[in-house]
Amino acid sequence: MQSLIHQAYDPEAFRQFGYELVGLLAEHLKAVQQKQGEPAIPLASPEEEFAFWQEDYRNNQGGSPTELFSAVLARSVRVQHPQYMGHQISPAAPVAALASLVDGLLNNGMGVYEMGAAGTSIERLVVKIVAQKMGFGEAADGVLTSGGTLANLTALLAARSVKAPSPVWQEGHREDLALMVSEEAHYCVDRAVRIMGWGEGGILKVPADDKYRMRVELLEECLNKAQKAGKTVIAVVGSACSTSTGSFDDLEAIADFCEKHGLWFHVDGAHGGALSFSEQHRGLLAGIERADSAVMDFHKMLLTPAVATALIFRNGQHSFRTFSQKAQYLWERETDEEWHNLAKRTFECTKLMMGLKAYSLLRTYGPGLWEQYLEQVMNLGQHFAALIREAERFELAVEPQCNIVCFRYRPDGMQGEALNKFNESIRQALLEEGRFYIVKTSLRGNTYLRVTLSNPFTTEMDIRELLGAIEAIAEAYRE
Repeated sequence: MQSLIHQAYDPEAFRQFGYELVGLLAEHLKAVQQKQGEPAIPLASPEEEFAFWQEDYRNNQGGSPTELFSAVLARSVRVQHPQYMGHQISPAAPVAALASLVDGLLNNGMGVYEMGAAGTSIERLVVKIVAQKMGFGEAADGVLTSGGTLANLTALLAARSVKAPSPVWQEGHREDLALMVSEEAHYCVDRAVRIMGWGEGGILKVPADDKYRMRVELLEECLNKAQKAGKTVIAVVGSACSTSTGSFDDLEAIADFCEKHGLWFHVDGAHGGALSFSEQHRGLLAGIERADSAVMDFHKMLLTPAVATALIFRNGQHSFRTFSQKAQYLWERETDEEWHNLAKRTFECTKLMMGLKAYSLLRTYGPGLWEQYLEQVMNLGQHFAALIREAERFELAVEPQCNIVCFRYRPDGMQGEALNKFNESIRQALLEEGRFYIVKTSLRGNTYLRVTLSNPFTTEMDIRELLGAIEAIAEAYRE
């Protein structure tokens, strides 16, 4: 009888399971794309879901992995569904999903070159392609990280290393450091500041205008006020775009300000940075090529499985400034700037081969795939907004600049907290029904429904059906 170890590594069993899994995934993809009775979200309460998996573990040890995978598919959000319009994540292209399987089986690590020669070189190639698309020169370089939060923190640690008056990494904090960012920026910038030990006062939030973009004309005043309070401001973070509304800060103006005052300019382009690959829409990123560092997620707008984020430095040498530690079991000299030993520049040592996921799409289809996809979903954003403007009792929070649209249903005469609770109830009813998946956001105390149109197979009919479903729920609540 085969030992369990031999069973677990049996190549023929793997081949059979693989055939079954790919068949299962292909049928899943077909079913959700064609909406064959599949809801966008099969919601269960946390307690119900946990109880299901407890029961599964008790009763199915030794069972078929295909049955397990089938259960996971049946009980998970369907990002591939045309009526999924929820959080900022794109439907993974199948080739990129297969690349994840290769990464999972190889399990190379990649912290040091000899553990991941192919993955490390592919990562550098992908980084160089992104840098070129963003408009950076040959000196630009960077790394891929596990998500935008980690990438933003890594960039700001580099900013601290380059711009802080004293060597913080070796001696700790001497100055009261701070950065400036829009009040509409992603919460991870605030979190990075606190992780770095700057405290609540280390993040100076610049007010946003009526389109939820940083009011760049207030930067000078904000800087003067901070300096008078004894703070050493070292950086400004621009949003491209903000998470809630998809609004793009004026990156050119921020770049001018940072150059004038010798500040580090960082762009959080986790969502919108992908527009570097769109000839039609890259104007929204004008000025990103002047940033000291910039972040872009592949999994939000470029059909790549989560998580994979590019962190680009205009001066590639700055990517080595974040960390400088001795680790004799990994490399001999910690000060050598070796692009191929990625653990010198990232938090991760056991690092995923995330570059392979993006490269599999670039190599198979070329950047034209991403450009076509971006055109499709950006146009969906404009189309959604047009239908909202036409519909009675619907209103936009702001004219969308990308595929993120915030809107609400407003019955005659309803306002304030009653209106907020009304829209929250609409969203909850949609969630429980499961046919559509959308989210909500709070903008200056007002609750709005929010969609991110990430699926290129979403149609005008899907959008009209969503608005019809919202109207039906609203009328039922009003009766």
